[in-house]
Amino acid sequence: MKIISSYAYKGRNIYSHKPVVKMLIDLGDYYDTPTTAIKGLNEFLINLLPGLKRHSCSRGYEGGFVDRLGEGTYLAHVIEHVSIELQNVLGYDISYGKAFRGDKDNIYNVVYGYINELAGIETGRIAVDLINCFIEGKEFDFNKEMKELKSKCVKSDIGVSTAMIKKEAEKRGIPVIKIGDGSLLQLGYGKNSRKIQATLSDNSTCISVDVACNKTLAKSIMAEYGLPVPEGKVVSSENELLQYCMTIGFPVVIKPNYGSHGIGVSINLRTPEEALNAYKIACEYEDTILVEKFIKGNHYRLLVVGDKMVAASLRLAAHVIGDGESTIEELIERENRENPLRGEDHEKPLTKIVVDKVVLAYLEKQRKTLEYVPEKGETVFLRENDNLSTGGIAIDVTEEVHPENAKIAVMAAKVIGLDIAGVDITVSDISIPLEKANGAIIEINAAPGIRMHHFPSKGQGRNVAGEIVNLLCPEGEAVSIPVISVTGTNGKTTTVRMISHILRTMGSNVGMTNTDGVFFNDECMKHGDNTGPISARAVLMDKRIDYAVLETARGGIVNRGLGYDLADVGLITNIQEDHLGIDGINDMEDMAFVKALVIEAVKKEGYAVFNADDEYCMMIKDRAKANLILYSANANNEHLNNHIKKGGIGLYADDKNIYICQGNKTTMLMSIDQIPATMGGILKHNVYNALAAASGAYGLGIKTENIIKGLSTFESNDKDNPGRFNQFDVNGVKVIIDYGHNIDGYKYVLDSLKQMKKKKLIGVIGVPGDRTDSSTITIGEMSANSFDKIYIKEDKDKRNRKPGEIAALLKKGCQLGSIPESEITIELSEEKALEMAIAAAEPDDIVVVFYEEYEPLVRVIEKMKTSYEKTGLIIA
Repeated sequence: MKIISSYAYKGRNIYSHKPVVKMLIDLGDYYDTPTTAIKGLNEFLINLLPGLKRHSCSRGYEGGFVDRLGEGTYLAHVIEHVSIELQNVLGYDISYGKAFRGDKDNIYNVVYGYINELAGIETGRIAVDLINCFIEGKEFDFNKEMKELKSKCVKSDIGVSTAMIKKEAEKRGIPVIKIGDGSLLQLGYGKNSRKIQATLSDNSTCISVDVACNKTLAKSIMAEYGLPVPEGKVVSSENELLQYCMTIGFPVVIKPNYGSHGIGVSINLRTPEEALNAYKIACEYEDTILVEKFIKGNHYRLLVVGDKMVAASLRLAAHVIGDGESTIEELIERENRENPLRGEDHEKPLTKIVVDKVVLAYLEKQRKTLEYVPEKGETVFLRENDNLSTGGIAIDVTEEVHPENAKIAVMAAKVIGLDIAGVDITVSDISIPLEKANGAIIEINAAPGIRMHHFPSKGQGRNVAGEIVNLLCPEGEAVSIPVISVTGTNGKTTTVRMISHILRTMGSNVGMTNTDGVFFNDECMKHGDNTGPISARAVLMDKRIDYAVLETARGGIVNRGLGYDLADVGLITNIQEDHLGIDGINDMEDMAFVKALVIEAVKKEGYAVFNADDEYCMMIKDRAKANLILYSANANNEHLNNHIKKGGIGLYADDKNIYICQGNKTTMLMSIDQIPATMGGILKHNVYNALAAASGAYGLGIKTENIIKGLSTFESNDKDNPGRFNQFDVNGVKVIIDYGHNIDGYKYVLDSLKQMKKKKLIGVIGVPGDRTDSSTITIGEMSANSFDKIYIKEDKDKRNRKPGEIAALLKKGCQLGSIPESEITIELSEEKALEMAIAAAEPDDIVVVFYEEYEPLVRVIEKMKTSYEKTGLIIA
């Protein structure tokens, strides 16, 4: 067995509305081999991964998967469950999965959920390797593989603090984008979005963070405001250290000036020897060392969010409690192994205890070593600093904090310039004002960890992540921007352009994605086909954007999923024959299933918009959980009328006007003649696109006068709608460029041409290489029945076709039509074919080119215009 491909969908996708990994696997000769035919496999898997016994599988009860194993199930199904269980072993709660056959008997798709992308991808690989090795009788070092993967996952996890903030945001329905591989999150979309990394928000300036990181500078600023801080200074040599210690008197604290997480910190140093040893330890981390007067008392962390202190913890240094038999080293090992709350770094609520030079030095100070056996019940502290990052624990004391101390903590955060801060205070009792108890602010932290407040070892957990989310995204204020997602076979690009134009005429800043690029208003920020999730995310991350209008194409949906969480409006223009036989989409029902994701991923209070004249749109409309808007170019459409009778919203067009209906009320929106893109109704497909755009804008809550203004100023030219029935004049010859690339696209254009005044029709035709042979031949025949002369070009996008193969199929179709074969010319170059067509045309003829690349054809037209002007062959 081998993995052909593996991909992690980060957002909603056709398999699940949660992140999943999809593996394409070649089972080889084992594609039809049940597990019962592989001796010992079932027992091996259950013994290695006993958690498989809890998997319910499709049976719906615990143990269902084991029953399937006993009956004999196929290996793709086993790989699915092993991949899930391996993630469970790593600490990720995963249960969703499915496996199904691909386009060949031996090819299978295995889909399963994930939380950590690395874990998701790698557990699939390990599952396949594990089963392969068992079948082939090879050794597989399972423990080594899992240990290495666990180590990598800890480094790639977002951490407890970030995870809690993400969870709280999602609980409030705020969309979250994880940016990069670290812990940077964006809450919300567009102009209302906010960013936070761990607990460092975009409110805090670089200067404020730098000040907080410079302990000496932060203390000096706080002191100027009259806040109590310990006496101290930075020293740069052992002599300066000892001189200053003598000046302020022992005991002292020595620590790196820019350090964090308690690393390299030594406190309560009482002798020059201890001070020198601590200085050497601190110098291993940086060369600017801070010496402070030791403040006696308990160590507290007060968390400030905005204008209030939201939580407080008493912090206790890492310690072990003796059992009368075990050494300190054994007690540490046992605590790390058996306490489920301890993990690597910030993986879990508590961090594993690490033995380093600071621990050894502090034990020596107590005249103890790692081999010391504490008496039963004896507490042995391993450090004097109490950071959770070095193995400490926390006890919630929020209710005990004296109001004056809470006020001091808030003031400290404000004078440094932090909206979220961890203020470390040492005082005998936090319920007594610092001034009376001789306490002091020891440090202020710009990105404080919050796991100690959510998961204290004792006391009540505090939802500080919720407080942080409320600070960044206050209740009642906008946390995102309106998002409209448009999919369909034809008309997507024109529809998103129309909607974008409507919104821009209101003075709004619009981010738009389509087949031509990523746009901010009229500015193209990225050229090319940008109808997938990466481009969508680029728009949603732009702080300038008031509205996001996204073209969401089939390929992106199938292969990458959606780039957003939930849209305010999801719109399907139509579902027609195109791209069949690609990416597992073999028939129209498959295509409808894929497109349906766009209307499924809409807010409940939002709108799903459908073309009521399209049978496949009507087939899937019940999959929408949002409100519905239907539109039709037929006032008597049964689906539309039934929907309106039930109180739903509908738009329809007759030969002259577009109307909006809701319940018993029907209002004329505008006349079709007011919409220049329809050419007075000649371009029927743009009537549909205008209906779609008006429906989508109405679903966004746009006023009808703004919809009218937008549609009445949107033209089918190279500025507003490049490549969509654009008309140029070359010496009296009308040249039309259009992106028709499938049967229905051609039909719309050819039907429109029949209503236009002309002498002869000359066509330059072609199709992409991923169309079926039958549809390519049909397009050839349709063209032959409409054009007087045809030039067949071969698209550059051959999609594994042989040179000339597409052109040959088109010619075969043309030969089935009414055009004489003498009027059919094959010219594989798109630009050359257009030149030949224009040269063969006479005034009042129409030349139509179904293009692949727009700009080169425009250059050909401009070149030929110039050529006619220079030779004087201009028709008056």
